[in-house]
Order: sequence, then C-alpha cells, then structure tokens
Amino acid sequence: MSMLLLRGRLLSFKRAPLSIDDTASYLYIEDGGLLVSEGKIAAIGDYTDIRAQAPEGVTEKDHRPHLIVPGLIDMHLHFPQMQVIGSYAANLLEWLNTYTFPEECRFVESAHAQRIATHFYDELIRHGTTTAVAYCSVHKTSADAFFAEALKRNMLMVGGKVMMDRNAPQGLLDTPELGYDETRQVIADWHGKGRNHVAITPRFAITSTPKQMEAAQALAQEFPDLFIQTHLSENLDEIKYTCELYPEAIDYTDIYVRYGLMGNKTLLGHAIHLSDREADVLSETGAVAVHCPTSNLFIGSGLFPMKKLQRREKPVRIAVATDIGGGSSYSMLRTMDEAYKIQQLLGERLNPLESWYLMTRGNAEALSMVDRIGTLDTGTDADITVLNASSTPAMALKMEVVTSLTEELFLMLTMGDDRTVVETYVAGTRVKSCAVSKKQT
Repeated sequence: MSMLLLRGRLLSFKRAPLSIDDTASYLYIEDGGLLVSEGKIAAIGDYTDIRAQAPEGVTEKDHRPHLIVPGLIDMHLHFPQMQVIGSYAANLLEWLNTYTFPEECRFVESAHAQRIATHFYDELIRHGTTTAVAYCSVHKTSADAFFAEALKRNMLMVGGKVMMDRNAPQGLLDTPELGYDETRQVIADWHGKGRNHVAITPRFAITSTPKQMEAAQALAQEFPDLFIQTHLSENLDEIKYTCELYPEAIDYTDIYVRYGLMGNKTLLGHAIHLSDREADVLSETGAVAVHCPTSNLFIGSGLFPMKKLQRREKPVRIAVATDIGGGSSYSMLRTMDEAYKIQQLLGERLNPLESWYLMTRGNAEALSMVDRIGTLDTGTDADITVLNASSTPAMALKMEVVTSLTEELFLMLTMGDDRTVVETYVAGTRVKSCAVSKKQT
C-alpha cells in the first residue's frame, strides 16, 4: 500500500479538557502533516518536518485551510431504523410499537437488510463517522448484512443481533435458546473478521424474559472480552413497566447486575433517570452511560444530567451517540449541538472542547479502543475526517469574525452538518458515498 501525506490544520485530544482554556488537553498544529502507511498513522507533526520524512513520490493531499480530526465515533444507534427516523409518536413505548417494531420485522429478508446496510454506511461516511456501535434486528440476516458491509468497507464497527423474546410482534421474537445460538453463530462468523466487533445485545429488560437474560449472562461468561449493549432508564413509563416485570430487583439497574451484565464493556443507552444508588453501580462496575441527546428531545424522554454524573464522588463514564432512528440526525455535530442545549436547560455548561473530545477520543476511551481510534496519534488506525467551517454561506459569513480555534469548533457544532464534512478516510483510504440516496424499487 502506498503512503499518503495529508496536509492541513490538525486537531487531536490528549485527554478530557478541564476548561475552555485547557490548551494542554489537545494537540493543534496550524500547518500540520499526517503521514499514513498501511492503514495507520505513521507520523504526525509540522508539515515541513513530516514532508522531510516522507519517501519520494509519496501521494500528497493538501486540505488547507480545512481542519483534520480523528474520524467521529457514534456509540449507540439502530441499523434497522433508517426508515423509522422522523416518525411522529407521543412517547417511547408508543413509538416502538407503532413504528419501530413493524419496521424491524422487515429485516428477516436478506435483500432488505443488505439494501439498508448500504445506505447505513453511506450515511455514516457522509457525516464523517468512521466507527459506530449498532443494534441490528432480532434476525441473524440483519447482523450478517451489517457486518458484511463493514468488512467490505474495512470500517471498525461494533454491532449485535438483538435478543428479544417477549413484548414485541411475533415476527420480531426469538427464544432464549435461539437468541443464544444465533448470537454465538454471529460471533463465530464475524467477530475479529476485518475490523468487526460483536456485542452481546439483549434489547432491554422489557423484551427479554428472565430465561433470555440468563442466556445473555451465559454468553457474557463465555465471551468476557465482548461488549454488552442494552438500554437503561430512558423513559419513566419504561422504568415502571420494567420494574413490574422484575419485581425481585431493587431497581432497573439491578436487573442487569443480577444477570452479570454490568462491567467496563457494558454500554447502556440513555440512562437518563438514574437514582444515586444506580449511578454508584455504574461507577463501580465501569459501565458506560451513553447520552443520546437528539433522541431524548425528539421522543421527550428527559434531560440527561451529564455534568452531575461526571462530577459526583463516584463519577460515571459518559459517551455520546445519535440513536438513529429515535435520534433525528446522523450527524455527530448536530448531536453535540443538542447535548449543549440540554446542559443549558439544566443550568450547566458544555464547552466546545468537551464536545469534540467526547465524539473522538472520549468515545474511543468508552470503547477501550483509544489505542486504535479517536486520535491522530502515531500507530493508530488512520480513520480521519476533514472539516470545513465555511461550508455554508451562513457559516462562511460567521467565520469572517471568528478569531480562535474554540470559536471555530463551536460554530461547527451549532451550524454544521454533513455539508461540513469535506472528506472521510477509513484506514487511510479516502472513501466516497452517495450524496443523495436514490429511491430503489
């Protein structure tokens, strides 16, 4: 594989920023060079220095004046819900029963799953997202389509066949035995193939019987290195119903504890309405609360107390995500714009450095993959996004008065979208997607 030299302004975080003035938390190079070889970052530094290190005849791409950042990471979304996005409903449970479950039934058909997989990856790439953590449907066909497309595009992806054996349409149910067997087969077929990672995925306690939760527990014991993903405390009615189904549990979180599903590779979607006891459990086990701001606002689930969880005596690990299709945008920029507004409503501040840290290095740390993704560090996978803060006329006008990096970052968060993404690189290869998906019959 030939070497590639990218030139532009480089931004990569070293740790979580402590304030908006915390320049020590990140690396910023005004005229930077990024040398890519065999899908990895071989060197980073001032352009003149890196150019001197590069071999003769190296392919060079000058992205100035654009900003080069690590590929964006989305920690929670639903691959089968692309055609659910923008559906009108009063609350979570109505939305699931009216739109989501009927749509997911269609993923028993391989052709449909494969078609949506193509569109799914096109959208991620178009929005500058190079890694995502996704729920497939209950059907193994959906997981096969998801991972096959990831392998084809050489993307680092996490996903799982959903396990659910109650409280859903017949076409969307498995059994404890089938959920176990098919998850095991997905692991055998796809885990570690290319850059694929399989997650054990009981959808949430409402849709799994105690027997199925035991099956998920058995998988977690057999495959302790795998991620576990599920939902927790998204909606008050959901919490009430869940606790009625598991009356022996202290609270919602305790259900997952009882079945051995809480650990530092557990990713809990939403986790909005946690008691202090539950937050302590997340902190003590290292489980990650995944904040899905556009979804929480769209469905009316509640305001995620990010700052409160971060500064408590026993802090909770936080990640951020779009939650398509409850979420209303594939863009991590739009996602963090809504996250900012939620903190404003709670009387808190989320500064732009924190937002950019969260959707790059922060999410990589939540995945325990910061040695591979989320930064521009030497030796990491060359997943890279190039951004233009003047991508629309209104943004270009605003940029005339922007005088600092943090102002530029905040502008992209508040006004940016897929048009802000100039290029996306996956493992050092520039990738393209359809700008507009064509209607297929």
